[in-house]
Amino acid sequence: MDTRQLKTVLAIRAHGTFANAADVVGLTPSAVSQQIQALEAELGVRIFERTSRPPKLTSEGMQVLEMAEDILRIAEDTKASLGGDRVAGMLMLGSVRSSALNLLPRAIVRMNRDYPELRTNLRVSLSAPLIADVAAGRLDAAVVAEHVGFPSSLRWSPFLREPLWLIAPKGTDLSDPMKALNTLPYVRFRSAVPLANLIDTELSRMGADVNDIAELDTVGSIVTCVRQALGISVVPHAALQHPDDDDLTKAPFGDPQIKRHIGIIERAVSPRAGIIARLHEVLAGLSEEHGMPRPAG
Repeated sequence: MDTRQLKTVLAIRAHGTFANAADVVGLTPSAVSQQIQALEAELGVRIFERTSRPPKLTSEGMQVLEMAEDILRIAEDTKASLGGDRVAGMLMLGSVRSSALNLLPRAIVRMNRDYPELRTNLRVSLSAPLIADVAAGRLDAAVVAEHVGFPSSLRWSPFLREPLWLIAPKGTDLSDPMKALNTLPYVRFRSAVPLANLIDTELSRMGADVNDIAELDTVGSIVTCVRQALGISVVPHAALQHPDDDDLTKAPFGDPQIKRHIGIIERAVSPRAGIIARLHEVLAGLSEEHGMPRPAG
C-alpha cells in the first residue's frame, strides 16, 4: 500500500469513475484499475462495487476511504513539519452551529492569508460528535461552547465571553425585564445545545413565568421573529450584528448579565498546537471587547 494508491481511491470517490480519476492522477484507466485491484488484494477486501455505474464504495471501501484521508493528511503534515518553520498541510476544524460561525469564516480567511500553504477544512456539527472527533484525531480542533465533562486528554480554551440580551420589537418598554418576560409573548430557543439550557436555567432561577408563543431551533430565526413583532426572546450578542437589528430594543439578560463562553477544544498534546494557538488569537481579536486571551499552560 502506498500513497499513490490512496490518492487514486480518493480521486475515484470525488470524480465518480475510474476514467475521470485517471485524468486527475495522471494514469490510464487500466492503470487505475490495476492500482485498485492491487490494493484490494493487499487489504483482502473489495473497495468498489464495479457492477454499478458509477462504481460505489462498499462498506469496507468506506473504511478504506477514511483510512486514506487520515494517512494522506498525516503524510502531508509530516512533510510540512520537516520543512522547518513553514506552516503547511491541512487543518481540520469543526464548529457547533453557534454565533461563533459569524467569526470563523473571517478567521479562516485571516489564517489562509498568514499561512498561504495551509489549507483548512471546516465541518459543522453538534458538540458531542465534534468532541469525539477531536479526541480520536479526526479533527485537529473544534469550536464548542463551555461543556460539562471534557475528556482529560483534551484542552478547552475560551476565546469569547459573550453577553446575552433580552430583545424585543423597537419601542417595547424593557425597563423592567421581569415584567416584560411575565407579560409579553415569548419566543423560546428550543435545542439540545448548552445555550438553550443556559437561557432556560436563568429563566427558572429568575422565577420568570413566560408565555411561549413559539419554539424555534436557530437563533437567527428567533431574531427574525422578534424583529417582526411576534414576541420577545433572549439571544447572544453576536446574533445582533445585522444593520436591521437597530430596529430592536434590548436589555441585559440576568442580574448580573449572563455571559456564555465559546472556545477551542484540542488534544492536550497536538502537533498542530502552534497553529491552533494562532487561530485562538485571531478569533479572540475578532471578538473585540468580548475576546479572551488564551490561558497559559
